[in-house]
Amino acid sequence: MDERLVITWTVVLLTLGFCSAEEFQQQLIRQNPCILKQTCHECIQTPTCAWCAQPKFDGKRCFHINSNVLQKCEERYINNPDNEFSIVEARKLQKASRTSSSFSSSSSSSSGSFSSAGGATGIGHDAVQISPQKVALKLRINEAYRISLNYAQAEDYPVDLYYLMDLSKSMEDDKEKLSKLGNLLAESMQNITSNFRLGFGSFVDKVVMPYVSTVAKNLVEPCPRCEAPYGYQNVMSLSQDTHRFAGEVQKASVSGNLDAPEGGFDAIMQAIVCREQIGWRERARRLLVFSTDAGFHYAGDGKLGGIVKPNDGQCHLDSRGSYTHSSLLDYPSISQINLKVRQNSINMIFAVTAEQISVYERLKQHIEGSSAGTLSNDSANVVDLVKDQYNKISSSVEMRDTASSAVKVTYYSSCLDKSGQLKQTNKCDGLKVGTVVKFQAEIEVTACPPNRKHWHQTFQIYPVGINESLTVNVEMQCDCPCENPGNFGYVEKSFECHGAGTLKCGVCECDPFHFGRTCECDANNNRHGNDTSLVSGCRTNNETEVNCSGRGECNCGQCDCQQRINPDEKVYGTYCECDNFSCDRSGGALCGGHGICDCGNCKCNIGWSGESCDCHATNDTCIMDGSNEICSGRGVCECGQCKCFEEDNIRYSGKYCQKCPTCPGRCQEFKDCIQCLVYKTGPLTPEECAQNCTIKPILVKVAEASEEKDENVCAYYDEDDCRFAYVYTYDQSGKVIIRAQEERECPPQVYFMGIIMGVIGAIVLIGMALLLLWKLLTTINDRREFAKFEKERMIAKWDTAENPIYRQATSTFKNPTYMGKS
Repeated sequence: MDERLVITWTVVLLTLGFCSAEEFQQQLIRQNPCILKQTCHECIQTPTCAWCAQPKFDGKRCFHINSNVLQKCEERYINNPDNEFSIVEARKLQKASRTSSSFSSSSSSSSGSFSSAGGATGIGHDAVQISPQKVALKLRINEAYRISLNYAQAEDYPVDLYYLMDLSKSMEDDKEKLSKLGNLLAESMQNITSNFRLGFGSFVDKVVMPYVSTVAKNLVEPCPRCEAPYGYQNVMSLSQDTHRFAGEVQKASVSGNLDAPEGGFDAIMQAIVCREQIGWRERARRLLVFSTDAGFHYAGDGKLGGIVKPNDGQCHLDSRGSYTHSSLLDYPSISQINLKVRQNSINMIFAVTAEQISVYERLKQHIEGSSAGTLSNDSANVVDLVKDQYNKISSSVEMRDTASSAVKVTYYSSCLDKSGQLKQTNKCDGLKVGTVVKFQAEIEVTACPPNRKHWHQTFQIYPVGINESLTVNVEMQCDCPCENPGNFGYVEKSFECHGAGTLKCGVCECDPFHFGRTCECDANNNRHGNDTSLVSGCRTNNETEVNCSGRGECNCGQCDCQQRINPDEKVYGTYCECDNFSCDRSGGALCGGHGICDCGNCKCNIGWSGESCDCHATNDTCIMDGSNEICSGRGVCECGQCKCFEEDNIRYSGKYCQKCPTCPGRCQEFKDCIQCLVYKTGPLTPEECAQNCTIKPILVKVAEASEEKDENVCAYYDEDDCRFAYVYTYDQSGKVIIRAQEERECPPQVYFMGIIMGVIGAIVLIGMALLLLWKLLTTINDRREFAKFEKERMIAKWDTAENPIYRQATSTFKNPTYMGKS
């Protein structure tokens, strides 16, 4: 915007009352962020701004590089530093070589991505897996610069594997199994790399109550057939004599302790930091296998045994390989373990039993480059577990850095999709030996550290678990040369400053006893409010009569800005044109609560952007878990939220645009196949079913859909009037997943013969019951009548002994002359 036009419109708008001075100043700031910068270092720390250090320059010294001010200022006075990049060291990707002949003979089988440089010299060299190795950058503040780097896993890369085992009593059977499988473990790893070394260490716990019984006899034999307890023992340093491993494991004795958790963190710390005693090589992939069936003690637990001194992260092994400070130092913390793992490029593999796997799954999230696998109860699967975990580690690469908080590093890569677009990611999977992966690291200096010594920083960009890195030397361009003594733009006691100040980049910096734009005012006579030459220093230009933007008083050519009632609110700037309270708000908070208000503009915290700092600066919130696509490939990420596409009358919705309410369903498409595959019914014959149905439904008790997972439920009735249901959805790759109800819901079967026979039987039973009831009633009635008759007979009034009218049917006569003689 032309400066004269700005001045003209300022006067017009203020005169007509269309806006206040404050509102217009905020509008100017949004259109041109350079306009209010008062020093050269403030100016060049603002992207797209340049500074004119020309003395007696009539105009804005800090200007946009595309404005016409560039033509008015002499080129030698313009400070507009560019970002500079140079490659200091860039050896090509290559595999290790002992001699030129051996390298040449083996290089024919490797990927063409590696260089065979140095083959003619006859001198061996180490593998190079990241290129370039060293770069230098000169960066302006808030101006990002991208550098490219390549990574490839070298063929036959050396591997050091140190097996750290819990030898408490409960692991006795595991020790026996490991001793038998030791040679198999070595052979399995040697099939991956010929340059392999193996070591072994064991641990129990601190020999202090309450971790270990300190009773005299228990200190000698804490359990039957047990040796004395100890903290950590380096049994076998890393060696190419892998056959020795099985013997050392077999000879190692188990011990015992009291509590359930073990002192594994002590052992891990010593196994990592004692590099010489363990034998870690500088150029090798370092694997630390941690095997246990119990939990772990961590920082603070030592207080239970009276140990209050924190772990110092140093090596404390004696000549026999025993940990000497077990009872003197507390257990390490998880953050200490993670720091040492990162510093020493260790790949931790937690081989633990099923009871403990959930604990170590959470632990691995806090330790860089670690993984966890389930160990069988007797460690029979240890060889396969180590091999599988190593393949997972070596088939992926994750870029990390050691940059300070003042430097922001963002990674981009298309991984294995050479023709694909770059996406924001620092990790690529599915790699093979020799596969070259290209990354772009976007480096941005977000702020100048207060200490000038920190304006030069060095940090590493490294693949996790690999002891190779890209060293980045960053020089932050935080000030201008003319602000430092020795430059022609730096003049002490300058005539331009009335001999009372230093001229820096065309601007006077007054001594403690003078002030004003050209140090024209002193402490004893600072009130010249009516002096035109001094009042002009309080106005943004010569065509306005408003002093200090109407928000302060003009004292000796300088503005004293007004004080606000709220002490947290400040008005500042050369012309009181700035404040820290008039920025945009979001959610009722100034700058959304994610930044600070500076001169009407929000300066957002790292990770936030937008005029009111209410937008996430990354696309992470627009990527669904398990997916690499932004908004499921159906929308764009704006302000940390997905804005879904609308194509051909198809509208997508959901937080990640994963839903499609207007898309036609596929229930009918899967119906026949579900019937024949799950229920052996439907119109398809078994032959047609096998030929046409390729889906593999998952059987469940009840088919129910989850709205959060965007699932679709389908239900039908078949020819048997039975209801069957299934749910279909899609995984992250777009593959359909179907869950079918394993049993149909059929109406109950009606048995007609049973009903008929039941009715007949009921009728017969009812008839018999009625007959019995009738018989019972008649019997009772007869007995009552008979009883009544007997009662009446007993109470009859006439004698029933003889009936005078009655005559016997026979007569009896006596012979008086008969004497009974014959």
